Amino acid sequence: MKYFETILILIVVLEHFYFLVLEMFLWTKPKGIKTFGLKSQGFAEETKVLAANQGLYNGFLAAGLILSLVMDNQIFKLFLLGCVVIAGIYGAYSTKKVRLFYVQGLPAIIAFIIVLLNS
Repeated sequence: MKYFETILILIVVLEHFYFLVLEMFLWTKPKGIKTFGLKSQGFAEETKVLAANQGLYNGFLAAGLILSLVMDNQIFKLFLLGCVVIAGIYGAYSTKKVRLFYVQGLPAIIAFIIVLLNS
């Protein structure tokens, strides 16, 4: 079960590093504009600082989850996964894009449950 827990957390980590790249470096590029459904290149340019800040926070979540694996700290894992779950729920609610919950929130919920079962 511990191996499965680690794999699930690493999936969440990889997702958040990917979000970091999209939001910090690709926001104004065609890939970022398409991924986030931005209305125009101009809008992407106007909001790139906000997106970069958001990307940085996603990077912090990923780094924290890596640290929680290195430290093998269940409480730290649960806290950070809980933050990701809340971010996924809020993101889906605020953007009205349910897919966001499935991409961000669901993997974190599954990992959270497995960590709880292993505690």
